[in-house]
Amino acid sequence: MPLDAKALGVKIHTSLCRQEVGVAIQAMNGNDSLVIACTQEGALFKELAEQSEKPLIAPLRFVNIREVAGWTQEAKTSGPKITALLALADMPEAEPVPVVNYESQGRLLIVGPGKQALPWAEKLSDSLDVSVLCTESGALPIARNFPTYTGEVTKLDGYLGHFTVDWNLQNPIDPEMCTRCGACVEVCPEGAIDDSFQIDLDKCKSHRDCITACASIGAINFDRVERQRSSEFDLIMDLRANPQMRMSQTPQGYFAPGQDPFEQSLVANQLLGLVGEFEKPKYFAYNEKVCAHGRNGKVGCNACIDVCSTGAISSLFKNGQGTVEVNPNLCMGCGACSTVCPSGAMRYNYPSVPHQGKEIKALATVFITESVKAKQSSSPTLLLHTLQAGTQALDSLGRSAHLRPKQFESLPSYVLPYGIEHIASTGLDLWLGALSYGFGEVVLLLTGDEDPSYRAALETQIELGNAILAAYGFDARLSQIQLESTSDLQPASLAMSKLRQRGALSAICSPASFGLSNQKRETIETVLEHLQKQAKVPLPAEGVVLPKSSFLGGLKINQDACTLCMSCVGSCPEGALLDNLDEPKLSFIEKQCVQCGICVQTCPEQALALAPRLQTVEQRKQKVELNETKPFHCIGCGKVFGTAKMVDLMLMKLGAHSAFAGEALERLKMCSDCRVVDMVKKET
Repeated sequence: MPLDAKALGVKIHTSLCRQEVGVAIQAMNGNDSLVIACTQEGALFKELAEQSEKPLIAPLRFVNIREVAGWTQEAKTSGPKITALLALADMPEAEPVPVVNYESQGRLLIVGPGKQALPWAEKLSDSLDVSVLCTESGALPIARNFPTYTGEVTKLDGYLGHFTVDWNLQNPIDPEMCTRCGACVEVCPEGAIDDSFQIDLDKCKSHRDCITACASIGAINFDRVERQRSSEFDLIMDLRANPQMRMSQTPQGYFAPGQDPFEQSLVANQLLGLVGEFEKPKYFAYNEKVCAHGRNGKVGCNACIDVCSTGAISSLFKNGQGTVEVNPNLCMGCGACSTVCPSGAMRYNYPSVPHQGKEIKALATVFITESVKAKQSSSPTLLLHTLQAGTQALDSLGRSAHLRPKQFESLPSYVLPYGIEHIASTGLDLWLGALSYGFGEVVLLLTGDEDPSYRAALETQIELGNAILAAYGFDARLSQIQLESTSDLQPASLAMSKLRQRGALSAICSPASFGLSNQKRETIETVLEHLQKQAKVPLPAEGVVLPKSSFLGGLKINQDACTLCMSCVGSCPEGALLDNLDEPKLSFIEKQCVQCGICVQTCPEQALALAPRLQTVEQRKQKVELNETKPFHCIGCGKVFGTAKMVDLMLMKLGAHSAFAGEALERLKMCSDCRVVDMVKKET
């Protein structure tokens, strides 16, 4: 690699893992934290660290500058990029997050055809507490070393250490009771019973000789009423062609290797290691106070439930108030729920947005500073990718471009890769924040293993983000690259070729100094204010229309239909709609609205409609009056008990009813107390 030691400000080692390994050992015995700018020999350096004379003051950290910068077609101009990547690797680690615990005793259920399931049960039963549920009959072993069931699965859910399986026993022979003595096989005149000890009902002529032969055991019953069976397990090995759980990220402890023997053997090895206590990060944090899922029995925002591919999020209503409930054991950390959440009630926590904001701000700041020093003066592109799969794809692309430059093109010198736990966990607060820090654009790299719902959610958010930028007069700066798999490098290479030919985009604004917040709405408001100050075109007074998916927007009201009943005020989960204690007046603060639509559903007069749009920061902060009317005074006592419009509506709707004929119609103009008094007077 054509590294410039002087420009980078560090000493360059050309064979640190070979002849110069002594330098690494000496550094490990020193008093500094260490960052090694190569990932290929990470295992070697970790082993050396374990053998060092004294413990390291901080864990070894690694960063790959070879495949993503040093071996590119622009390696000689990659100094700013390498410096930025080194600075990122030297930043403090994220604060630890709470953990989710699992406990497995090794109770394994193998589900599938007996011909496949039973041999695996024989192999694994010495190490695990194995049970088998044969969905297709197979020869049962004579020795009853493990429980064997037959039937059709009706329900399978749960997670590592806590799976519940229900199945329906369909055959007259219950293999759990069968001793496999063979008496039924011998007496069956049609040969309808074989070594699977299940009755072929197509061959059976109902002689029932088998029942007589099994009388002392009672395993055969043609008239069995109770067929439902249920049990709990810690692990599931699903060998069916159509497995029960088909989501992109199945729960911990559930494996569906299909019918491939090699894949089955890989799963078997994994199962052997899943006995004991385990933990994983709690990826999310949820604040139900600002959740817009439901109010007054009405469902508003369902975004997190709809996007979750693992079934970890469910709806919960109590006394009409709706929240969501997240099972942390089922959550696999994709973070898509936080990406689509309009209010910020659901946020990703591994790591937090503030931590990611600090890191991408450092990337942009260092790159821009070093570019100016090198007289390159270009703005960087932020390439977001899933940490594991994306890193693998980018490393493969960089190596392929180095070895086969005529076939592949690697990352341009201005493209800075940034790995996150899962690509679906990133949203508009981080993307727009990156642009405000000086990045010229944000590109998402999808590696092909994402659930379709994640891809759709990211496309929707990208469309919304570019619409917001367009409202300020900026070009589209959010895009994505889609691979079919991590080994499918041609789309990525083609995308890099286009980026290289086009060149770096200039930043849309001067770099911001603020930090990103854990509160999604607060972060976006801050970013919008920064972008608005440097917008190319001013926002019109009526605002700019945004896509229907927008969580920014206002309300349209039919003032003639609205009776100011204030049902919408009580239903609004964000406090965007306000009433007035002194006079019948409905007010609205657009900044608070998340476009959940509960008010629209609640309004008995259907007088409200959502208006996704972008207005100025000042307009969105203001309290505006949507509707007002004169108060109506009781004709009996003079007390205000409603609005003039509401009473007029009642008179119009109920005036023709027989119960309010004649003088009784006047009672509609009275408060409840005076109405009762009037009725008593008229009756006496």
